[in-house]
Amino acid sequence: MTTLTIVLTGACGGIGRALAVAFASAGHNLVLIGRNPDALAALREGLERPRSHRYIVADLSSAEAITELCSDIADGSAIDVLVNNAGTSSFGVFAETDDAVVEHMFQLNVLAPMRLCKGLMPLLLKSRNAAVINVGSGFGSIGFAGFTAYCASKFGLRGFTEALQRELANENIAIHYLAPRAVNTALNSDKVVAMNAELGNAADEPEVVAAAALAMLQLNKSSNRYLGWPERFFVRLNALFPSIVSGALKKQLATILRYAKSA
Repeated sequence: MTTLTIVLTGACGGIGRALAVAFASAGHNLVLIGRNPDALAALREGLERPRSHRYIVADLSSAEAITELCSDIADGSAIDVLVNNAGTSSFGVFAETDDAVVEHMFQLNVLAPMRLCKGLMPLLLKSRNAAVINVGSGFGSIGFAGFTAYCASKFGLRGFTEALQRELANENIAIHYLAPRAVNTALNSDKVVAMNAELGNAADEPEVVAAAALAMLQLNKSSNRYLGWPERFFVRLNALFPSIVSGALKKQLATILRYAKSA
């Protein structure tokens, strides 16, 4: 097995931590990116071969910070993989959502992955095993009430990934889009957890997402993967017959709005 150097953003979150553990356990070296130096240090020390990994503190909502981060990474060592995992969510009625929340969400969920891909692409293309994994969401393909801004940001990330796959089709790099369904992490508020339980929406553990990402590293071509059933089915159905999905979701709207209003 080839040992890869993987840049992982959002390393200290629920999915990020699971990704770090999975990648390190598979023998890969990590560049962990996050905002909390203490959490990053503790994460590194808890991984297999801690001295094989390094961490960099960065605020990915800042364009200037990303420019500096790319420079720091370039000064370190060669890299093979970029995993754009950092992200944020917001649940509530769109009319009640603060503009600052929306702007921050787009900075982190869309612009940060785009800026990192642009800034690190020259390094990645030097690798014989180059890959990018953009961690999106099933809500990047299905508009869902209460998550209007979040859906918009993940639709944007999915569109960026698709266009980049096609633009770099002649290059030696795999561009992947990984779309989990609901995941049991602290990113979900108590209201979201309660709503999902009432609606019967299933959720995966972060390790499920990590296993899917690890499997993507074995592929030598770009791919898109949607996790969970029936979520994968509804993604395809929404692409072909959106009115059917709209009708199904309308039946849940009263429940969704009960949790979303003044969330």
